[in-house]
Amino acid sequence: MGRATSTLHPHAGRDREGTTVARVGLISVHTSPLDQPGAGDGGGMNVYIREVAERLADRGVHVDVFTRRTSLQQPEVVEIAPGVEVHHIEAGPARLLDKDEVANQLCAFVLALQRHPTAGTHDVLHAHYWLSGWAGRRVAQRWDTPLVQTFHTLGALKNATLAPGDLPEPPLRLAAEERVARDADRILVLTCGEARLLHRTYGLSGAKLTVVPPGVDLARFHPAATAEGREREVSGPAPELLFVGRLQPLKGPDIALRTLAEVRRTLPAARLRVIGGVSGSGVGVTGPDQLRALAAELGVADGLVLEPAVDQSTLAERYRAADVVLVPSRSETFGLVALEAQACGVPVVAAKVPGLEAVVGAGGALVPGHDPRDHAAAVCALVTDPERWARTAAAGLIAARAASWDRTVDRLLAAYGEVAVAHRQTTGPRAVTGIAV
Repeated sequence: MGRATSTLHPHAGRDREGTTVARVGLISVHTSPLDQPGAGDGGGMNVYIREVAERLADRGVHVDVFTRRTSLQQPEVVEIAPGVEVHHIEAGPARLLDKDEVANQLCAFVLALQRHPTAGTHDVLHAHYWLSGWAGRRVAQRWDTPLVQTFHTLGALKNATLAPGDLPEPPLRLAAEERVARDADRILVLTCGEARLLHRTYGLSGAKLTVVPPGVDLARFHPAATAEGREREVSGPAPELLFVGRLQPLKGPDIALRTLAEVRRTLPAARLRVIGGVSGSGVGVTGPDQLRALAAELGVADGLVLEPAVDQSTLAERYRAADVVLVPSRSETFGLVALEAQACGVPVVAAKVPGLEAVVGAGGALVPGHDPRDHAAAVCALVTDPERWARTAAAGLIAARAASWDRTVDRLLAAYGEVAVAHRQTTGPRAVTGIAV
């Protein structure tokens, strides 16, 4: 199809050299920004894509998000904000599939995307997760469009930190990630630790890697205000602990529950709220039924509250009601939950793994290993010392306030612009384009 030159928004995104990036395609094959984070395959990636898409649109960049249709009731296109359209691509049965099954539909996804009305109109394609990267590299070659990749999680890292009962990532994923890493024009990593992992695993040069940390919605995630205008205080002998995440071994909800049991040796009235849904290898391992059974075995069933995934506004309320947020993950590429908790003025007790080390500093405690006794000791040190708790909460809040989504988008636009300039220098000038009407 032919292309029509677009009319640019006066605040259209520009890279450092002044080149306009007017249209960006975000590829998210296996999960949609419309999905509920914390349920199924929805998580921090869903939040990331929606937040950056809406803020890119605020800068005048039109954003098309491409995701697989999972229901016959889904419209072909959903506008989630002015300038942001989610396109449901026909690829396999229109129902939810496991990620392993989605891999079998990638060829169909690529073929459908190649025929899409927006084909070839984007200045940059940005793929999220390895499934999208595999599809993105094929489409980028066909459309002569530069490809930016964010993995969010890496199979090599997950296999190196497998939790009991978890399943290793298949060889297909490991091979695909290596191919995508080599073929993409730029890899955007969430932390310096992820950059080092990609360098060690695939030998990628630093010039190909750009650190773009996620942000936090500071308008939604903020501390509670008391009626007297004072900052809230720790609850004392009956602290509420909070775990937020998908109920799978990787995230460690079982460790959070065992931590509660250890905390109750010192503070018998302590409680734990667990928010999230079963995902992946959590089925039959760390799901609600298994957690209830474990709570009964540990003698803490009266202190456990299980809640399904909630919307972002409700989640912020849950953070503000907690005294400590537990993040005992076996591995994390980036700890968005820890960042959101700190933005709400709540200390975090987290496992000392690379993705969490980049987020949790003075705003919490990083615990080496996954022994519940060690995590419980860190919790008790905070909740039994109100001054320490207040200092930690204040430090986390300061750090979180420096991590806005606008900062993330600044870095994204710079990376997009650099990639677009390099691509034009290699292939010749390319007009800024829009969709013919």
